[in-house]
Amino acid sequence: MTDPDNDHTSGGGNNEPPLPATLSLGDPAVLLATWFGSGLLRRAPGTWGSLAALPCIWLVVRDFGQAGLAGAIVVVFFCGWWAANWIEEKTGENDSQYIVIDEVAGQGLALLFVPLDLYLYFVGFLFFRFFDILKPWPVHVVESRLKGGLGVMADDLAAGAYAALLLYIFFILEQTVSDVFARIT
Repeated sequence: MTDPDNDHTSGGGNNEPPLPATLSLGDPAVLLATWFGSGLLRRAPGTWGSLAALPCIWLVVRDFGQAGLAGAIVVVFFCGWWAANWIEEKTGENDSQYIVIDEVAGQGLALLFVPLDLYLYFVGFLFFRFFDILKPWPVHVVESRLKGGLGVMADDLAAGAYAALLLYIFFILEQTVSDVFARIT
């Protein structure tokens, strides 16, 4: 299953610019919404946005811990809500493919409850992309019922919550299995 909002070629053809003519990457709302241009990559912009979020999340957790990440998620959520609303007003488009700040917030939530670990971040990335693309209940309901910037941001937070729960269970099971094997050997 593909994510119709984020995982196909932006624009109609390969020669078309990824941003509408009414927008500029120099605008703070566009810069944030595209997560510093990562959403302008033509194939799978949602995946690129999630990948671009990972180093930022890593640095926030390394320097400020999980509480810092929680605060950053709140800030990104409100900035994304504002930026997505602003773009919708300028273009008339809702949840455009190049808007990936929602993936940044959702990816951050997916990693909120696990320690800094490259392997866990990779698994968390995969879990988040799975739920963001699949959109199980209530992610799909959130996406279809909430409009504007709030809807853009909220469905990815719902996908991030699913991913966070599954990643935390995975982490606990991994720790338990490691402890059992450590006692055996």
